[in-house]
Amino acid sequence: MPEFPNFSASLAASAPILTVSLLNRLARERLETAFPLCWVAGEISNLTLAASGHAYFSLKDSSAQVRCVMFRNRVQLLGWRLQNGQHIEARVLVTLYEARGDFQLNVESARKAGVGNLHEQFERLKEKLEREGLFASENKRPLPAFPRRIGIVTSLQAAALHDVLSTLERRAPHLEIVIYPTLVQGDEAPAQIVTALDAASHRGECDALILCRGGGSLEDLWAFNDEAVARAIRACRIPIVAGIGHETDFTIADFAADRRATTPTAAAELVAPERAALQSRLLDLREILDRRFERCLEACGQRLDLLAHRLIHPGQRLDRQREQLDALQRRLAAALRQTGAFGLACLTRIGQRLRLARPDTQIRRAHLERLDDRMRNAWLSGRNRRLALLSRLDASLAHLDPREVLARGYSIVYDGEGHIVRDSHALELNDAITVSLHAGRAEAQITSVQH
Repeated sequence: MPEFPNFSASLAASAPILTVSLLNRLARERLETAFPLCWVAGEISNLTLAASGHAYFSLKDSSAQVRCVMFRNRVQLLGWRLQNGQHIEARVLVTLYEARGDFQLNVESARKAGVGNLHEQFERLKEKLEREGLFASENKRPLPAFPRRIGIVTSLQAAALHDVLSTLERRAPHLEIVIYPTLVQGDEAPAQIVTALDAASHRGECDALILCRGGGSLEDLWAFNDEAVARAIRACRIPIVAGIGHETDFTIADFAADRRATTPTAAAELVAPERAALQSRLLDLREILDRRFERCLEACGQRLDLLAHRLIHPGQRLDRQREQLDALQRRLAAALRQTGAFGLACLTRIGQRLRLARPDTQIRRAHLERLDDRMRNAWLSGRNRRLALLSRLDASLAHLDPREVLARGYSIVYDGEGHIVRDSHALELNDAITVSLHAGRAEAQITSVQH
């Protein structure tokens, strides 16, 4: 990656010359580095839901506005429909769309405005308990290295329970499981959670407890922001791992627990015996590859949305449109080749590290071959879809070609000065005219004029 030029040095030397692409890329990198993920509040306007599933809109307040894009996989996780005029709070990444040089916000998640009061209550209770030392790290209990029995405090109907049980069965099938059922949402949930924790502590039959539930809104997770629940967690004699919601969700129970996990599944992985460090590293590399490939597809989708919008109102010359489509095809093919080469290089590096660590090469080689097949199939499928789109656009442009109109039996009449004749009033008897046909021309003379 090129270093950003030192413009102060240009006073003593010739100024550096940047390409537009390099300048935009440097600006995007600086923006994404300088601004971490943050929350922005505003009103939705100019909302466009593209055919690809991406959402484009502006967030505005009384004196300013900013363009935003929310990609399809983020929109599908909302649980409600974006509309113009809505007041929302969006968790965003400040960035720059390099292809057009537009400053924009990439929206990771959003919530309807009005949740701020709950946040204030959350912060007040967190500050109070923190002053009391309830969250002090020196009071945290270590998790047992080799537990024999694990307790799970959650709802029997929760999807998180299935995730935890599946993870424990996969990682440590020898463990005994004890479930302490309780509500995890609603007004009665805090009291039931406290009762379940007290029962687990009194019975003392488990080596560690998992307090978990799946993701949801701040209101859905509010039972875990109760003061009585936090004090029951600290009063329990058994180490507790909290796996509540998604990675970005934080509750008071997370701070009170001995360990916090980003998800219920991660909580099960914390209490179960650790897997080999090599397998953990391999999973991390695969996640990085998935995120980079997803980012590339999102950028291509946004570029295709822009091109499709331009083709809605064709007004430029046909030859220029055809040249632009050819250039886009070459750029897309180059991007796909670069993405495929990057993926193959990553897989090659992973294979080299596996061989150096002397893993079970047969299993790892088979796994890498499956990943290679999947990536090649995805690349070929994406290329074929885009080639098909370019073919359809080329066919649409061909229908607008004037030569195709002449092929259907029409002709063009020119007067003696080479101007197109559109009205019989422009002709007089004995005028010489030229008739242009699909194949060739014909000279004629006016013998009769009818108006």
